[in-house]
Amino acid sequence: MLTFAYLWPALLLPLPWLVFRFAPPYTERRAAVRVPFFGTLAALTGQVSGGGTAPARRGAGRMAVLIVCWILMLASTMRPQWIEPPLHRDVPTRDMLLLVDLSASMDTKDFVDAQGRRVDRITALKQVLDDFVSRRRGDRIGLVVFGDAPFTLVPFTTDLTLARRLVQETAVGMAGPRTAFGDAIGLGISLFDKSTVKTKTIIALTDGNDTASKVPPGEAAGVARDRGIVIHTIAIGDPTAAGEDKLDEAALKEVAEKTGGGFYRALDRQQLAGIYRRLDEVETRRIETVSFRPKTDLYWIPLAAALLVSMGAALAILIRNRRPAPLAGRREAAP
Repeated sequence: MLTFAYLWPALLLPLPWLVFRFAPPYTERRAAVRVPFFGTLAALTGQVSGGGTAPARRGAGRMAVLIVCWILMLASTMRPQWIEPPLHRDVPTRDMLLLVDLSASMDTKDFVDAQGRRVDRITALKQVLDDFVSRRRGDRIGLVVFGDAPFTLVPFTTDLTLARRLVQETAVGMAGPRTAFGDAIGLGISLFDKSTVKTKTIIALTDGNDTASKVPPGEAAGVARDRGIVIHTIAIGDPTAAGEDKLDEAALKEVAEKTGGGFYRALDRQQLAGIYRRLDEVETRRIETVSFRPKTDLYWIPLAAALLVSMGAALAILIRNRRPAPLAGRREAAP
C-alpha cells in the first residue's frame, strides 16, 4: 500500500501560482531599438505593455515542464512509502531452564514407555521432555545437565527444534556418575543474569541425593528466591533406595518451598507425564505478539523523475537552438 509520511507539503502546491499572480514582475534592463509603433506591435502579439516595457512570454511546453517538476518535488518531500502487509512476531515473556540429572542412577530400567517396553529412566524422561518442550511456544528454553558437575547444554533460545534435538542427544554419565544438584542450581541462576523477562522458572529433575556439590541445594535455592527465580523439583525413581542412590526428597521439597515452586514425585512414566501437564497449568504461557509493517521509502522515484523531466526539457531546448535557421530564399545561377 502506498502512503505518505508527511502530508503538509501538499499545501505548497498552489505556491507558484500565488507568486505569479500577486508578486510584482521581475524587470530587467536591456538595450533595445525605440520604434514609434511599439504599442501597435504589442497589441498585435497580444501582449500587455506599458512604460516602454515588453513582458516575456514562456511557452506552453516550458510551463508544463515547470509544473510537472514542482509536483514531483513536492511528492518527494512528502516521503512516499510502500507499506508491506503486517508481520507478527512472538516476544518471549518467560525464560524456562530445565535441570536434568545424568548421574549413573538414571540408567536404571524401572520405567515403561508408551509401547509397554521396559526402559531406563533417561529414555522415559526424553520422551516426556520432547513433548513438553514442543509446547513451549513463547518461551525461551535452556537446558543444564549435571553429574559430577553441571554443564550448559542449551543456552536460552526460542529454537525449540534445536532444544528438542539436544535433549535427545543426552546420555547417562556424560557429566559424571555423581549428583551435583546444588551446583546445577547455581549454574542455572548465573544463566538468568542477562535475562530481561519478568518470569524466570527452573524445572529440576533428579533421582538421587546431592553427593558432589560445593553449594548445598538449600543455600542455592535461597539465592534463586532473592533473584525472583521459581524452582519446581521433580523426584524420579524409587524413594526406598539406599546409599548414594537414595532419593533426598527433603532437599527437593526445601528447594521448591523456598522459591515458591512445587515438589512432584514421579514413580513411573505416566506420573512423569502428568507432572509436566500440571506444570503447563501452573506455569501458564503468556505470549506477547509484536506486529509491525515493513516500510520502503520511495522518495527517490519522484526525485529521479523530476531530474529526468528537467534534463529532457533542457536537451530539447539545446537541440532546437542548434538547428540552422531556414533560408529566406535561394537564387539560382543563370546558365
